Amino acid sequence: MTFRIKGSHIVALAICAGIGGWMYNGQLITSGQGDPSGELKTIAERSAENASDLFKVRYVALYPELRSERIHVRGRTKANAIVTIRSETVGIVKKRLVNKGQVVQKGDLVCVIERGAREAKLAQAKAQLAQAEGDHAANSALAKRGFASKTKLNQMKFALDAAKASLIQAEIDIARTEIHANASGIVQDPIVEVGEMLTIGGACVTLIDNDPMLFVGQVSEREIGKVKLGMKANVVLVSGEKVSGKIRYIAASSDAQTRTFQIEIELPNSDRTIRDGLTASASVELPPELAYRLSPSWVGLADNGEIGISALNDDDTVRFVPVKILARTKDGFWVSGPSEGMRIISLGREYVGDGEKVMPVADKVASAEVQQ
Repeated sequence: MTFRIKGSHIVALAICAGIGGWMYNGQLITSGQGDPSGELKTIAERSAENASDLFKVRYVALYPELRSERIHVRGRTKANAIVTIRSETVGIVKKRLVNKGQVVQKGDLVCVIERGAREAKLAQAKAQLAQAEGDHAANSALAKRGFASKTKLNQMKFALDAAKASLIQAEIDIARTEIHANASGIVQDPIVEVGEMLTIGGACVTLIDNDPMLFVGQVSEREIGKVKLGMKANVVLVSGEKVSGKIRYIAASSDAQTRTFQIEIELPNSDRTIRDGLTASASVELPPELAYRLSPSWVGLADNGEIGISALNDDDTVRFVPVKILARTKDGFWVSGPSEGMRIISLGREYVGDGEKVMPVADKVASAEVQQ
């Protein structure tokens, strides 16, 4: 049988010859290019050459901006004071001159108690005083003539003083039957009804003093150090009404459960339209301060867990700069700690360490974003 050489046999022989030649030569020619010298460098040699090149990083120059900050507080409105007008004597209420919802001024008559036997006691005290004055005058005249002893005269003097005191007490008891408001405000419950018996300390009417009105809220322990007396605040009521006021009180100690501090904001309420107990929110304006705006990707942690950024020295070596984050917003982090004009690494921070010399390249895109 005759053996015939086919085209596939020729192709196979050509491939085998090519592989054998490549293995004998020891060179790999890619895209028709090879090392003309015929000498290939080892991986260690190529790594040593690459290590001598400086690592490129992108940087941004930082400049401070004037930043305004607000502290937002949730709370409610609260009356400046709730005063109960109380009786100083015992008796049945004869008149009540005010009704619920009525505005009362300080000094207004609000309740009248029946005088009862007080008028008779007043008349008796006046009569006793007149008698004591007569006895004292007569004994004084006798004492001048030597017909009355000094002891008798002293007794008359004591009786006269006692009669005067009794009269004053009777007049006070009469005056206490008329109860006057010792504060201004709006009448609300509890309130006494005509015919009821009032005892000493019993409530005639209750007044709510809502001018000024107060906003009461809680500030976290992290932010309380920024709040000062007299700071301006804007309060928005649940109805949408907006009122401006000032901080008048800051608690000296925190709530044991929430670790928050109570503040009071005084709100003008001359027309008495702001009611007690309304849900509200306040925005406290803090003094503007200089701060630096950073992208979150520029911030990292040191080996000890400290937050900071990687900055470039004048000789292009890297150093870690600690920062304090003041606020987190949609525009990035607001921090303090860097200095004006400091160059910080915006890209490549993860691949370099402290003291390492790098090749800095200005990051124009990031710089434009920061300056916006």
